[in-house]
Amino acid sequence: MSDDEGGHGGGGFSPAYDNDEPAEYDIDEPLEPYDPDEETHNPDGTALGEDQENFEQNNIVESGDPSAAANRSKAKDIKDKKISKENRTTTPYMTKYERARILGTRALQISMNAPVLVDLEGETDPLQIAIKEMKERKIPLIVRRYMPDGYYEDWTCEELLQ
Repeated sequence: MSDDEGGHGGGGFSPAYDNDEPAEYDIDEPLEPYDPDEETHNPDGTALGEDQENFEQNNIVESGDPSAAANRSKAKDIKDKKISKENRTTTPYMTKYERARILGTRALQISMNAPVLVDLEGETDPLQIAIKEMKERKIPLIVRRYMPDGYYEDWTCEELLQ
């Protein structure tokens, strides 16, 4: 039995398709698919202007005001904008956005064979391992919170309350 009940050459519910017409292409359309990361990332995957060596050494996850983070490149020296531990003004509580970003970042690291800092007990899911590391306060990441004036505060995951 076929889908063509009437024997008219068409399919069941779809309209007839005629292969005789040439395909129409837009001249302005690029031949290769558009990759949005192509313009903002280097060939090795790092963001343009991002100090990859500094990022990997400090394990910093950025948070806070995006426009203030954008102004960091305008600062003469980024260390001049750091707020000391004694003078921090933001809350010591981890936001749900910081938690999601930290867990996602750490799960990605674990999935790419980063050393696991807790006992696995047969667990294989990177996200579950990251959650376990967070519960035991073993995640080696720093949350960088940018203030509207361009200054920033660094909090370790051990310092932040969940």
